[in-house]
Amino acid sequence: MFRIRAIISPSFLEAVLLTSLIVISMAVCIIKFDAVPHMPILLAILLLIAYGLLKKVPFKQLEEGLIEGSKAGLGAIFIFFFIGILISSWMMGGTIPTLIYLGFQFISPHFFYAVVFLVTCIIGLAVGSSLTTVATAGVAFIGMASAMDISLAITAGAIVSGAFFGDKMSPLSDTTNLASAIVQVDLFEHIRNMGWTTIPAFFISLVGYGILSPSKEIQQLDQLNSFQDGLLQTGMIHWYTLLPLVLLVILAIKKVPAILSLALTSILAITISYIFQRLSIGEVLNILFSGYTSNTGIEAVDSLLSRGGIDSMMFTIGLVILALSMGGLLFTLGIVQSLLIKVEDALKSVGSVITAAAFTAIGVNTLIGEQYLSILLTGESFQAQFKKVGLANKNLARVMEDAGTVVNPLVPWSVCGIFITNVLAVSTIDYLPFAFFCLLSPILTILFGVTGKTLTYTK
Repeated sequence: MFRIRAIISPSFLEAVLLTSLIVISMAVCIIKFDAVPHMPILLAILLLIAYGLLKKVPFKQLEEGLIEGSKAGLGAIFIFFFIGILISSWMMGGTIPTLIYLGFQFISPHFFYAVVFLVTCIIGLAVGSSLTTVATAGVAFIGMASAMDISLAITAGAIVSGAFFGDKMSPLSDTTNLASAIVQVDLFEHIRNMGWTTIPAFFISLVGYGILSPSKEIQQLDQLNSFQDGLLQTGMIHWYTLLPLVLLVILAIKKVPAILSLALTSILAITISYIFQRLSIGEVLNILFSGYTSNTGIEAVDSLLSRGGIDSMMFTIGLVILALSMGGLLFTLGIVQSLLIKVEDALKSVGSVITAAAFTAIGVNTLIGEQYLSILLTGESFQAQFKKVGLANKNLARVMEDAGTVVNPLVPWSVCGIFITNVLAVSTIDYLPFAFFCLLSPILTILFGVTGKTLTYTK
């Protein structure tokens, strides 16, 4: 039934108490003490080891549980290395700067909220990071909304929706790669499958923001012009810098494996930068590891473009290893099994399994406030249940993103919620009703699960 065999069978009460203690300690560390999630996860691992030793489980078997758990993330870790390289190569090759510049061309004096949503979607797709999109383009849009005296809450909701659309659908996103790797689904197949819920959520959100948009003319575009001027100063805004993106789309259509696609498009971007920017081999290698550094002198533009590199992935890689290792211990000690057995009899239909997985992802986000854990724990816990009802793993990957990735910014005490509130100066509670895309995604994934629409079954 489970990928990792349980060594012991704790009672349901023991499993609930241990899980509650882990959740509470992690929530306190992250929310009250503003700790990075690595530390409370490490403390939880030590707690589980202590419990296992008290139950006379040999330390060797506990260690094997840690190792087995971490193995599930090796595919994601290798992809993360190539994502870091891809981002830095697309930065120095001009692909991402050009995409961002083109995105700002869509700014119009009418349908402001809809345009904000569209532009942040484009930038989010290009950058692959929701928080980077919020902290850069999002800040500019909030400044424009404040100057025009229009709703900051709706503007923030549009920014968050667009940023997390990109975080969810971009092949550069670590959450997208993590979700596909955990359940062993090809990255681009995962992205295509998410389209069934993402595209309706996108268009409904777009219409909603269009209806809510003010009719007044936008006069103050100084911040936008500053962004565009800064991007032009890089000297990298050219049509040929989009060739790596074209190649990536072609490779995705051809269903080339993710690592090969990322490597080939990175090589093309590196070639463009080498030919047109005359970078030395040593400079290229350093950028691929440490990331690209922009020096336009415009802080917001430099913040947006200075990123990438293998080194930038180490935070995520460390978190993935620790979280999966904790998951391995939870399975080894039979804690997850004990909890799921109680509800197993109720999870007989496709709809109930998808609904349970979605609420698990939402619950982890709500209780712990950590995006990666909601993906990791949901993926590890429900693979057997999806297999039992005949559902392909890509359905689970979609649920993990629909109810995991995009829900985190809606939780005031979550990592994303706290960050966005601090950056945009708009409280989570204020923008939550207007983050249409983030609200619609879990609703649609549960609705399609209950109705059986857009699902893929195993042969």
